[in-house]
Amino acid sequence: MKPIIATVGLLCLSNLFMTFAWYGHLKGLSSQPWFIAAFISWGIALFEYLLQVPANRIGYTVLTVGQLKILQEAISLTVFVPFAVIYFHAPLKMNYLWAGLCILGAVYFIFKD
Repeated sequence: MKPIIATVGLLCLSNLFMTFAWYGHLKGLSSQPWFIAAFISWGIALFEYLLQVPANRIGYTVLTVGQLKILQEAISLTVFVPFAVIYFHAPLKMNYLWAGLCILGAVYFIFKD
């Protein structure tokens, strides 16, 4: 498997766990004390790191650290928008499109020679 494909796949899965760790408790654990939510989120984040660390190690063989970071941000927004719409029933607003276009610009510039 090509390193870039492995990196993108692992980062997508990692971001799914990250999004649930960061935001899932707002809906699912809102009645619990914050420290309960923190420990559960920390447990979820462990799986994020188990995917993110190898993704970055594999990706760093073919990408710069700046490219890895911008790639991660693009994937993060790609994962977050459906999560917000599906899990939180948040309305899909034009702001997501504008933010996505800004990140696409960042992707363009960081990968441009």
